[in-house]
Amino acid sequence: MPATLNANWSFPTRVLVGPGRLAELGACCKSAEIARPLIVTDKGLASDRLIAKARALLDAAGLPHALFSDVRGNPTETNVRAGLSAFRSGSHDGVVAIGGGSALDVGKTIAFMNGQTRPIWDFEDIGDWWTRAEVKGIAPIVAVPTTAGTGSEVGRASVVTDEAMHRKKIIFHPLMLPKVVISDPEVTVGLPPFLTAATGFDALAHCFEAFCSPGFHPLCDGIALEGLRLVKEYLPRACRDGTDIEARSRMLAAASMGATAFQKGLGAVHSISHPIGALYDAHHGLTNGVVLPYVMSHNRGAIEERMTLLARFLGLPKPGFEGVLEWVLALRRELGVPHSIADLGVKEERIAEMAAMAVKDPTAAGNPVPMQAEDFAKVMRAALAGNVAAANG
Repeated sequence: MPATLNANWSFPTRVLVGPGRLAELGACCKSAEIARPLIVTDKGLASDRLIAKARALLDAAGLPHALFSDVRGNPTETNVRAGLSAFRSGSHDGVVAIGGGSALDVGKTIAFMNGQTRPIWDFEDIGDWWTRAEVKGIAPIVAVPTTAGTGSEVGRASVVTDEAMHRKKIIFHPLMLPKVVISDPEVTVGLPPFLTAATGFDALAHCFEAFCSPGFHPLCDGIALEGLRLVKEYLPRACRDGTDIEARSRMLAAASMGATAFQKGLGAVHSISHPIGALYDAHHGLTNGVVLPYVMSHNRGAIEERMTLLARFLGLPKPGFEGVLEWVLALRRELGVPHSIADLGVKEERIAEMAAMAVKDPTAAGNPVPMQAEDFAKVMRAALAGNVAAANG
């Protein structure tokens, strides 16, 4: 029997979908057996009326709680350590993570690290390192995404920057998956157009890379395809009119679908985005949007057959690889995504360093074409110059 027919499949959790579902926050906590939640969010949301509403809902449910908001856009171990201290000192028994990917990742990691005595980096997503974890003290999580991008609400991992090494690392454990997700489009209405676009490109990149990643996982392939269709149809609408509840709802779905699909694998888009984020503090979704066409060009020989299917499924006017590439480039222009990583502040003198980091990134293993440091450097230099064709492998 071919080895490619052997696989392990695992899919997400309970998700409450639709406008107004935030009202069920108290009941969700109780169903997850959380009696003293710690709300984890970012500084920008801490004083927002959304958090005030969430706190009122917890009060009404008779659930004493506290708020932690020391979360950076690219979260660090320092953020996790501070949150863990707040969790333990407040005798909390669960996390309510509200926000974009950063807040969700920090909230999930706090809940996970509550049960651990080993340092956080001992649980990086390498081999079976996750089996080192002590399961007993891992706290339950309720997740409320306020952006439609990372899909962290249905993920079993988080991305945390190792400040000492200037590297983004993926922390993984199956019990980091939230018990309940509230996918309420009303909480995303206030997201401005540029952040809607940037986070939307994160969902697009997740679906795209999962679909292109080698291996046998037709469940993920189907989810990735439909996620890409939702992005195509609804991301421009959500950017044009932030109050479009249908578009907001469909983009939340696409984000969760992307994170579900990338159980199959990611690829060089993320391998490049992670070091750029770690060194330049660039927005992750935006960086994915900038890098994507260059990685597409590099991988062309390995993904052309898949692009024929994707172009047909999306109903693109031009078939095959060229049709998909034109769609991606046109969508970037329409939504104001930069064309070059130079626009993110990236400098030529750090490309060799970032290429070495990209090779070690765990997402590199999912790329359709095996890549060495020199390959990553070639793609990054093409992206720096804004020359998509120069990235061709």
